[in-house]
Amino acid sequence: MTRHDTLDAHLSGLAAALLPYRREAERLAGWGTELAWTLARGGRLLVAGNGGSAAEAQHLTAELVGKLRDDREPLSAIALHAETSALTAIGNDYGYDEIFARQVRAHGRPDDILLLLSTSGTSTNLLTAARAAHHTGLRCWAFTGPTPNPLADECHDVLAVPSPDSQVVQELHLVSTHVLCEYVDQALPLIRQLPSASVPAPRAGTFARWAPPPVATGGGRDGGNGHNGHSAHGHGFAGTGSVGS
Repeated sequence: MTRHDTLDAHLSGLAAALLPYRREAERLAGWGTELAWTLARGGRLLVAGNGGSAAEAQHLTAELVGKLRDDREPLSAIALHAETSALTAIGNDYGYDEIFARQVRAHGRPDDILLLLSTSGTSTNLLTAARAAHHTGLRCWAFTGPTPNPLADECHDVLAVPSPDSQVVQELHLVSTHVLCEYVDQALPLIRQLPSASVPAPRAGTFARWAPPPVATGGGRDGGNGHNGHSAHGHGFAGTGSVGS
């Protein structure tokens, strides 16, 4: 295979995934609004992944704590795999499967959000973290490769990239990261104008876009899905998990 053949094969795989990915990525508008609400109200985003997905998760926290484009206040986002002393201590004392779950129990608070990144959707340490999130009261999302996969089944909502190539999956996860941050930045000014407890927080799994009702309401969040539920859009495209992080 020539150099051009290698490039063309990779770009062809990326191009083939773009149209179905676009339909999957429509859920990012709702995620961005819910994440902006959570962060503006003093909540926190926890993220984790393995290998290349760890790097992409850390890219996301950098955009939120720093900025994407325009200057704004820093937002609370923690990459659990970046805490190397805690990571190695937990792995040594409790086992590698617990490296993220124990941090979720330490740092997570009810109504915080946990986002897990995995091309395969089969990593045991991420599955354990998702279960810890449910027990702690966190909202749990995932970026994965094709569904069905175990991680998608453990999360409230999932953006599943419909490609069998783990490289393409990771590349579109990076696109998803940037688009998610764009939606967060768009939603923040509106949310900042609302009284601190005027309306229930939006649930991304129920609708793609959200606007506050004209009259304040009480009670808990409306809509959403229960444990192991998913949005009305479903996971998207069935397939086997690709080898990767």
